[in-house]
Amino acid sequence: MEKKRIILAVTGASGAIYALSLARALSRCDGVELHLIVSDAARKVMALETDFSGDALAALADAVHPIGDIAAPPASGSWRHHGMIVCPCSMATLSAIATGRGDNLIHRAADVALKERRRLVLVPRETPLSSIHLRNMLAADRAGAVILPACPGFYHHPDDIGDLADQLAGKILDQLDIPHDLFARWGE
Repeated sequence: MEKKRIILAVTGASGAIYALSLARALSRCDGVELHLIVSDAARKVMALETDFSGDALAALADAVHPIGDIAAPPASGSWRHHGMIVCPCSMATLSAIATGRGDNLIHRAADVALKERRRLVLVPRETPLSSIHLRNMLAADRAGAVILPACPGFYHHPDDIGDLADQLAGKILDQLDIPHDLFARWGE
């Protein structure tokens, strides 16, 4: 069975716990090959918000691609994958994706996902939102991205912040048709 290649890009928005929960879940999936891209700002935010290091996050991945390597496989449309997630997605990254800028590997890989009509899930974590943010989200949506804000639900009766992060990770995995047991579904 061919593994599903999934790209997880982590940017400098607050919410590193979401990326950690998602990487842990993806690393446990037998049928997934996880490719990781982490921005410098994400490493700084991770150090401020968690006790988890960028190296520990990288250890969960099958491959790590430096953000400055625009010749890495995810930069090419001929390198096939099953989806890309930007989690958390900073407003600067959202803007770059919405306008087609390709300043780094995250931007370029997202642009490739859109042009190749592959699933691209953007997980913005910002509040309140300005009209600029909203326009950029609408532009990315119209280009084919899924906008999945970091808004965890509470119907599963979370016990702690990890449960909230896992519920959001599960919602993201649903977008890529990856089975999981990260939260109890409504009515089940």
